[in-house]
Amino acid sequence: MNIRMVANTLGKVLLAEAALLLLPLTAALWYRESVLPFLFTILLLLPAGLGLAALRPSSSELFAREGFVCVGLSWILMSLFGCLPFLFSGDIPRFADAFFETVSGFTTTGASILENPEVLSRGCMFWRLFTHWIGGMGVLVFIAAVLPVSGDSYIHIMRAEVPGPTVSKLVPRVRKTARILYLIYLVLTVAECVLLLLGGLSFYEALLHSFATAGTGGFSTRAASIGAFQSVYIEMVIAVFMLLFGCNFNLFYFILIGQTAAAFRSEELRVYLGIIAGAVLLITVNIRALCGGLLGGLRYAFFQVMTILSTTGFSTCDFNEWPELSRWILVLLMLIGGCAGSTGGGMKVSRIIILLKSCTAELRRMIMPSRVKRIWFEGRTVGDRTVQNVHVFFFLYLLAAAAGVLLLSLDGRDVATNLTASVACISNVGPGLSAVGPSSNYSFFSPLSKLFLCFEMLLGRLEIFPMLFLFAPGVWKRH
Repeated sequence: MNIRMVANTLGKVLLAEAALLLLPLTAALWYRESVLPFLFTILLLLPAGLGLAALRPSSSELFAREGFVCVGLSWILMSLFGCLPFLFSGDIPRFADAFFETVSGFTTTGASILENPEVLSRGCMFWRLFTHWIGGMGVLVFIAAVLPVSGDSYIHIMRAEVPGPTVSKLVPRVRKTARILYLIYLVLTVAECVLLLLGGLSFYEALLHSFATAGTGGFSTRAASIGAFQSVYIEMVIAVFMLLFGCNFNLFYFILIGQTAAAFRSEELRVYLGIIAGAVLLITVNIRALCGGLLGGLRYAFFQVMTILSTTGFSTCDFNEWPELSRWILVLLMLIGGCAGSTGGGMKVSRIIILLKSCTAELRRMIMPSRVKRIWFEGRTVGDRTVQNVHVFFFLYLLAAAAGVLLLSLDGRDVATNLTASVACISNVGPGLSAVGPSSNYSFFSPLSKLFLCFEMLLGRLEIFPMLFLFAPGVWKRH
């Protein structure tokens, strides 16, 4: 383990967080609020970041285990320091609540302990939703984009932080790949903000909801979420951008360089769009009587399917009151999530495809043992190691969700609450069913349950392995 290199990277992360806090500090100044909560946090981050960054490693090379450790520790430290503005301002006075809200923000989960978010100061509200934008693409990818990095070894950081079973470079240089990803991310965010401004939102609310949509996070400035605006135009703009941010960003790069046909040949994209169409159709038919007919049903079904499948977590209605079929379709969508290489959570569409093809291949082998059946995905064969990785991920994902259900049951809530709270947090969705539905929040859970849900959120956002590796003694050995 190259401990000095890990410490150096963590120092850069803390310095980046200090720089990013200047934006909510500016918002607090603009609205004539106290800047002290952000100033105190920055003053704590600077010496910690500079001290760690000053540790110069003898070798700047990063291997897989250093990449996992850097990512896991970075997200924990970011959340610990990131919750300080809420504590210093008094907006969220208890540590467990402030830490929960911050982890939920950075992991783009959107689960909240706030019953009435409107009471937050403008500066803290800005920081709360800005954490979604930071966490959507990943702060370490941001560092790779703006700072000189150690050659191709930084790909291990991206593999640990960018969602999906595999991660590849768009161009030969890692730094240029990170810059392309962030450029696409920024352009889409600005485009959504402009369209929301045209829909009548103030610049403040348009920008903050664009942050939340881009990171597929789900925090809102309003207790009633997007439903508070009572605008079909705003709902559809946000729904379309949730669809876009749930797609693999590599596809946008192909479109950017003129390979549009190659982008639309993506097997994962076709399945993703097929899941959306099927779920919207089923739910529209199922809820049409509650929504004044097919058009009303289509409006609410499309928005809620997109917000759950992309794991954003906005709401325009209380789907907790929908028929059982529609409610449990949404729970299944929570588990699936967005595409690999997107800002969405869940298990990812690509993994679901590989799992289904793996099961089909195994059944065929049982019928015809002598026949060798390879698994094909996106026009090429999938290696046995990737298939095994998907199987292990699937098992650990369900195991972590089940552990969450058992631990949450100590708080005495019903099965639907415990099950969907655990699934919603590990899938980075936010709202669940019953007591954690879209019109409710997570404030009633005990501090222990909140901290475990924070762990689940980090597990889901970092795709299990980086967080688990922190507890493996062999990872910390020098040789």
